[in-house]
Amino acid sequence: MKIYLGLGSNLGDRKENLRRAIAELQNRGVTLLRASPVIETPALLPDDAPWEWNQPFFNMAIHCETDHTPEQLRNHIAEIQNLLGRDNKSRWSPRPMDIDILLWGDEVIQTKTLTIPHRDLHKRHFVLTPMIALAPTLKIPGNGDKTLLQWSLTLPHHIPQWMGILNITPDSFSDGGRNHKLQNSISSIETMVNHGANILDIGGESTRPGADTIDTDTEWARIGPVLTAINDKWQSDVLRPQVSVDTRNPAIARRAIDSNVHFINDVTGLTSPGMLELAASSDCEWIAMHSLSVPADSNVTFGPDVDPVAEVGRWIETSIERWDKAGIGLHKIIVDPGIGFGKNPLQSLKILQNAGSLRQYGLRLLMGHSRKSFMKSFAGPGTHERDMTTIGSAMQLCQQGVDILRVHNIPDHLAAYRGWSHLAE
Repeated sequence: MKIYLGLGSNLGDRKENLRRAIAELQNRGVTLLRASPVIETPALLPDDAPWEWNQPFFNMAIHCETDHTPEQLRNHIAEIQNLLGRDNKSRWSPRPMDIDILLWGDEVIQTKTLTIPHRDLHKRHFVLTPMIALAPTLKIPGNGDKTLLQWSLTLPHHIPQWMGILNITPDSFSDGGRNHKLQNSISSIETMVNHGANILDIGGESTRPGADTIDTDTEWARIGPVLTAINDKWQSDVLRPQVSVDTRNPAIARRAIDSNVHFINDVTGLTSPGMLELAASSDCEWIAMHSLSVPADSNVTFGPDVDPVAEVGRWIETSIERWDKAGIGLHKIIVDPGIGFGKNPLQSLKILQNAGSLRQYGLRLLMGHSRKSFMKSFAGPGTHERDMTTIGSAMQLCQQGVDILRVHNIPDHLAAYRGWSHLAE
């Protein structure tokens, strides 16, 4: 039986607790199929809880297969929780490990000891976000026709995933080409992962205004060694970061898929026959960005009388039809409105102000606003000033329920988000 489990830890070495719990499940006849990214969330506490209990959780979901009955697995889960040090003194107290059975195939099970699907699966953002990362269009058996992604629209707070940007280009507008050297790239990746990045987005071709087109060999020579280094370092780690390759070249996308990346980030919007064929045939997930020109060109934008939010919405609707005809499962697609690509600064700002409305189309939404030039009229010229403006914008995008935030400065964004999320609770 294929099932979904939710795991959480807020006591001790939280990531190591998650690793140990998954290993113990595997030792007891549970086969791991996929693991979601790990997200950090404030503890859910009653008003009279001791302040010492306010310790953030690491949460994740796993897709598994087992021959156990639900009751047998429940007993194994109790053993694992005890093994890792859970004392069950209180439902709300900090714990090294909490494991819940979320879904059991398409079955609805109600016994004295089990309720499956989990009664709070669709009510808790710290369960929905990891589950959406695994199966955004999945429907909860016995709970109507809404997908998990649609259920997330009903919550006042939706937890985002954080994507860290790594430009492996000598002419990057953001880092001055620092990450063009492999050693610097690995150092930047480790910093992002250690500070909570869920996804690493690696690009070898600049798409800034005026950028030169490069050939396939040059692009792969930049990103290939980085992908190899990531695989060497994290391949055996069940909590390894997910990897995205930012490319518009089908040949590069194919090689990246062969290197076990999780996402292809296509700045041309998943329109070319080569990309459409790859998307239909691979298990990879695809980020499709709206653009009017690549590289970006400030002279090619929507007209001044165009509503950019409505126009991007129409693009999403038209693209869904095209992707469906191409045989691409919509559960694999994430849309990016393309801030700065075909929009003037005011149009980019309007899209950011209304980003949440773009979630109505049933696809996950990514926003890539980090350090973009539209900020220059209200942010200082330096990288630090643009980072602070990006962070302020990102907190507002969190409020709007954006699924993935693509940013350069992961440490400062995650620090700000922790403060925001505790107040948002």
